Amino acid sequence: LYTIKFELRAPHPRRKDMKFSNANLARSRPLPPCGEGEFETTAWGIENFGEDFKTLTVPKPEVGERDVRIEMKFCGICHTDVHMCLNEMSDTDGTMYPVVPGHELVGTVSEVGSGVTKFKPGDNVAVGCIRDSCLQCQPCREGDENYCDKKFVHTYNTLKSKEYSHIGGNQETQNFGGYTKFDVFHEHFVLKIPEGMPLDKTPPILCAGITMWSPLEHWGATRGEKMNIGVVGVGGLGTMGIKLAAALGHRVVAISTSPNKEQIALEKGAHGFVVSRDPSSVKKEEKQLNLILNTVSANHSIAPYVKMLATNGVLVQLGCVGPKPMEYEQLPMMFGRLSIAGSLIGGIPATAKLLEFCQAHDIYPDIEVVTADKLEEVYDKLQNCRNTNATRYVLDIKKSLEL
Repeated sequence: LYTIKFELRAPHPRRKDMKFSNANLARSRPLPPCGEGEFETTAWGIENFGEDFKTLTVPKPEVGERDVRIEMKFCGICHTDVHMCLNEMSDTDGTMYPVVPGHELVGTVSEVGSGVTKFKPGDNVAVGCIRDSCLQCQPCREGDENYCDKKFVHTYNTLKSKEYSHIGGNQETQNFGGYTKFDVFHEHFVLKIPEGMPLDKTPPILCAGITMWSPLEHWGATRGEKMNIGVVGVGGLGTMGIKLAAALGHRVVAISTSPNKEQIALEKGAHGFVVSRDPSSVKKEEKQLNLILNTVSANHSIAPYVKMLATNGVLVQLGCVGPKPMEYEQLPMMFGRLSIAGSLIGGIPATAKLLEFCQAHDIYPDIEVVTADKLEEVYDKLQNCRNTNATRYVLDIKKSLEL
């Protein structure tokens, strides 16, 4: 006779309910071995479609003549990271796996190339969404690298440009983002962090902050003339926009579909609040707002916002909405000489100005610092709209390396 013992074990669960999309569009681009002119570094990413985060070893370029090597301290966790990692960004061109996200990088210079003039080891620095651009076209020469005629290279999940490149190493290896121990950038795309600026609160300024600052600057809100400014959406983007517009001295009206967002909007500096689904609420601000910044990243009606625009008013679209076209009624635009525009992050000079402004006015996002073992939990909250208090999450690189 034999005695057989059974041990019942539950199947290994996914740690959190991250939902991937568009499986048929996901692209696999296996890592080549670390080659000449490269070094290996620790990173956190998703190796294959449908998997959890894990610790990876990825190649980064060695320091070239004009390059800066950064020892990472913090990296913001942007909602774009969620879209990219879970393959939600496009219905035509999927995410490349493995993917290491992160385009809100903050760290300390550990090495510089022989031709670097702006930085030295020990400087605290930052890098945002732009890893490379041609630096020759008119937008680049005017400090609008984000509108490079040859298209800028995003910080991660991109390939080096075939038309230009200021990135060393294997030109066939995809770019990996800021959830990493070290990174290397051409000095043009690196920003000096003002003295005394808290490093853990700086990362979201490099994306959420500049996304809101750039249209404020472009449409005249930084020139001293007082304006009435609306901010649609009281999330991580919107609350940063409210803080910046209020600090510039404008009357700020927060706009949301939910009346529950009024308290947090007023706490962040808004002077008024409109529930866009309530016609009587919209009526209070009819033809009053000179500029409206719309952060909503889903298909929705913009008709209530158009009603609130003053003559010559501008509605700026900032949320990634698609692929279905949005509709609007033309006559109100004609009778008010109104404009609908778009804006995408900002260039290097604008981001440098923003860092100085935030440091001088003590304007920072509301953050929660996490370690790499919490990434699935954070992504779950962001993907499923469970981040109800507009907190921006920041990954602590140093502590994550100690896990």
